[in-house]
Amino acid sequence: MTTGCKTTTIFLTILCGLVLTIVGLTEQWPTWAWPPLAVILVAAPAAAFKIAGLRRGSVPVSFEEHLTAAPIERTEHQVSRVALPSRWADYDFLISATVRWYALDAARHGQVLNPAGLAVESVLDRARVITEQREPGRVSLVQHELSGSLSSLLPDSTGQLQAMAEDVRLTLHEHDQERLDSLAGVRKDQAVWEHQRKYEQSKRKYLSEDVLKDTGSAVVWWLAKNDEKVERTVEDLGLLARLTSAANDTDVPERLRGLIPQPREEEDGQVPSDRQAARFGRVPTAADHVADALNALDLEDADTQRRLLAKQIADVMRDQEQHETADDLVRRFDPSAAFTPDDGEPPDSPGSASRPTSGI
Repeated sequence: MTTGCKTTTIFLTILCGLVLTIVGLTEQWPTWAWPPLAVILVAAPAAAFKIAGLRRGSVPVSFEEHLTAAPIERTEHQVSRVALPSRWADYDFLISATVRWYALDAARHGQVLNPAGLAVESVLDRARVITEQREPGRVSLVQHELSGSLSSLLPDSTGQLQAMAEDVRLTLHEHDQERLDSLAGVRKDQAVWEHQRKYEQSKRKYLSEDVLKDTGSAVVWWLAKNDEKVERTVEDLGLLARLTSAANDTDVPERLRGLIPQPREEEDGQVPSDRQAARFGRVPTAADHVADALNALDLEDADTQRRLLAKQIADVMRDQEQHETADDLVRRFDPSAAFTPDDGEPPDSPGSASRPTSGI
């Protein structure tokens, strides 16, 4: 009899005793009837327990043997940082995992001395099939792929057990990871450089074959850029003609040479300044540099101080035995006073009244 049956029997006995007591008090049973009633109430559950024990019988020997638990066989093995080949030579994956296995019924016919070795070999073979087809730069993606592929119990090559792996972790050697990061950076820089080079080539091709193909194309392009500045475009026709000729390595056409602005020395007989000389392709002289200095001092061409300073600089050049430079300065800033060192000073020269005896 189970514990629940015993509890139920005692509860029903007490309940029946209470009912009989209430009935006896209500019917006013004689005194001699109470002792037999108490004996019956106590004997009834004892008899029920006895009968239930006889019906259950003794515990079988085979069941008692099963009560002693057999030792549980270990069915897992840890592997750590085992090298597996990748798609790239000399770049190996390192796998770590917990290998689990289950012995098949067929294995009972022969004793397996090292089931862990068979299970690990089976799992690594399955992992190698995947890793040798994958690039080492995708190590995290390959790890998840292995976790899914090795999560199923599959029989090994001998058919004696089924194996799987869990807690799969895939890494690379530290130096290999550094090399891969460096290679990735170089590839990215090369891709940027290639795009920049192609952009520059495209831009040069656009300018040479479309914009600067001839002067007309350059004018149309300039108008598109400055659609509200027609007068400025007309003023820049000479510049566009020279730019187009330079881009095509040809001379300016005869019909467009009249549009090219002439150097200052051709317009008013004076030598151009340093910036003008550079603009028209002539090497600047000492006179050009002096002109820039005088212009920076806001001394205009008609200013007497401009000619006087230039004359003083020319005298200093003659003292330094640089007569050609001195003559160039006099011709540039006071043409009427041009003379040779042996000549006397012209009477109407600005320096005839009072010639300074010292430099600037």
